[in-house]
Amino acid sequence: MHPIRAFRDEDRRLHEALIDQIGFGMIFAQTPLGPRVAHTPLISTGDGALQFHLAVGNGLTQHLPGNTALAVVNGPDAYVSARWYGQPDQVPTWNYVALELEGHVRRMEEEGLSALLQQLVDRQEARVTEGQPWTMDKLSPARLTGLLKGIVGFEMEIGSWRETVKLSQNKWAAERERVTRGLDSAGANGIARLMRDLVS
Repeated sequence: MHPIRAFRDEDRRLHEALIDQIGFGMIFAQTPLGPRVAHTPLISTGDGALQFHLAVGNGLTQHLPGNTALAVVNGPDAYVSARWYGQPDQVPTWNYVALELEGHVRRMEEEGLSALLQQLVDRQEARVTEGQPWTMDKLSPARLTGLLKGIVGFEMEIGSWRETVKLSQNKWAAERERVTRGLDSAGANGIARLMRDLVS
């Protein structure tokens, strides 16, 4: 988390939207073999918990239940050229949006895991514009049972939400506008759009 207070946005709706729109993140935890990270789809329950699943053989799976973990969701990011400021004595930087979630993790029962997978599939398939949505009922019961044995569902009870929303808030409005145009010209439209939407 960036130490400058200007790069905070404690709006929980923004945090939830980031989890929903990105839908993917990293889970970090300490294990007897050292720190480990896993990459996984994420679902927010909307009431302060985060759900995800990992392969049975993942290096974190056996160490997560009952322990504290850190989840990180990375939003748009882009290099900011010093030439865009239009003033001397400036340096390049990087604008980005990131959310850190820390909390206690429990293992889900199989019923909860099935519901998590159904929600993930439904949410992501709704974003695919061509063809008919894929549904889990296309799997045979035997195939689904076999797949479920290979993964473990988890729920993190979020105790801390820590965000960084670094969108040139420490610059004058005219400088931010030049940076926004520069980002658009460089193809970094996601971070440019956030600068327009979130920074007055």
